[in-house]
Amino acid sequence: MGKHADTHIVWDWNGTLFHDIDAVIQATNASFAEIGLPAITLERYRDLYCVPVPLFYERLMGRLPTDAEWAVMDETFHRHYWVLAESAGLAAGARELLVDWQASGLTQSMCSLAPHENLIPIVRTHGIEQHFVRVDGRVGGSHAGKAEHMARHLAGLDGVRAERVVVIGDAVDDAVAAQHVGARAVLYTGGSHSRASLQAAGTGVPVVDTLAEAVAEAQRLAA
Repeated sequence: MGKHADTHIVWDWNGTLFHDIDAVIQATNASFAEIGLPAITLERYRDLYCVPVPLFYERLMGRLPTDAEWAVMDETFHRHYWVLAESAGLAAGARELLVDWQASGLTQSMCSLAPHENLIPIVRTHGIEQHFVRVDGRVGGSHAGKAEHMARHLAGLDGVRAERVVVIGDAVDDAVAAQHVGARAVLYTGGSHSRASLQAAGTGVPVVDTLAEAVAEAQRLAA
C-alpha cells in the first residue's frame, strides 16, 4: 500500500519504540518489595496497568497507596528503572521502520512522558534521533497527562495538521491523547497493556501485535 504524502507519525517511546517492559517489571517489583507487596508477573501487570499510576497500585492493593508509600515506591522504581534501561533495546523492527518512513519523504516525531533530560540521551544512545523532526519528553515537574503533552507537541510541529497525524503507542492514554488533538491512533501490544485490556478500554482504535503492523495500519488510516 502506498504512503499518503502528508501522513505524520507521532511515536511513543517507552513500551513502543523502546522495548523496556522487562526493565519496568523488575523496577516495579523492586518498588513493591519496599512496602511488602508480592512480586507481579508480566501478564498481571499488562492486565491491570493504567494511568495515573496510583490507580494501578489501587487495583493491586485494594486501596490507594499512602503518600509515604507512594514516595518510597516512586523513588525506588525510578532508581532501578534507569539502571535497567541501559541494557534495554529498541523494539523488533523499530530502527528499520524509522529509516524507511523517513526515506519515503515522510515525517515522524516522538512524544513521551519520560523526563526530557533522560529521554534525549537514551534516544541518542540508540542512534535514532536524526529520524525525528521533534522529540519531546516531560519537562521539569510538569504533571500534565499525555493529552496535554500531545497538544503542546503538535503545536510545535510546523505544517503538521492533526487530521494527518497517527499516534502509535502501547497504552490507552496514547489513544486518548490522539483523540484529544483530533488525530488517529494505533495501539501496540508489546508494551504496558495486554491485547485484552487495550480492546476492553473501548477506544475503538486498531490494536496490533508488531510495529510493522502499526505502521501499515497508520498508512491505512491516513489514506
